[in-house]
Amino acid sequence: MATFGYTRVSTKEQTVENQRHEILAAGHQVDFWFDDAGVSGKVSAMQRPQFAAMLGKIRDGETLVVTKLDRLGRDAQDVGATIKQLAARGIKVVVLQLGGVDLTSAPGKLMLTMLAAVAEMERDLLVERTHSGLERAKAEGKTLGRPAKTTDQQRQEIKAAHGAGTSVSALAREYGISRASILNIVA
Repeated sequence: MATFGYTRVSTKEQTVENQRHEILAAGHQVDFWFDDAGVSGKVSAMQRPQFAAMLGKIRDGETLVVTKLDRLGRDAQDVGATIKQLAARGIKVVVLQLGGVDLTSAPGKLMLTMLAAVAEMERDLLVERTHSGLERAKAEGKTLGRPAKTTDQQRQEIKAAHGAGTSVSALAREYGISRASILNIVA
């Protein structure tokens, strides 16, 4: 039976080499590697190109090794669905971060459920803190978002020129901004 290694990094600038090294250092002899580079953790596992390719190649009863739980999915539901799909095929799922426990076993399922719930709670708390910080910044009068590319005077000039018949493309070239920005101003 073959052993599959799956790695993922969020940006093209990152490398999967550390994850590969960690799997090999844990004593796993990997027969097939599948690496999703530049794929956000927000993308569900089944929508990742290399993860989907790996599912097409891995056979029932084989082993999948990953370094961390978040390599398998974006949230508790996604990780749970991925593990269930693999378990239904008898595929052993080993997560090094969890001490190498097989997540398809009874103790592994229990651990997975608890960890996924904690991870989801942490994410929810992060979102709450972010929203609180944004509300506080707004209350303090801070301007949020990207700085405007045009001044109030330039926006008035753009509206007047567009009203007089100057095309959106010409205005975009003249002010050095996109057509979409011009359309937002004149709308």
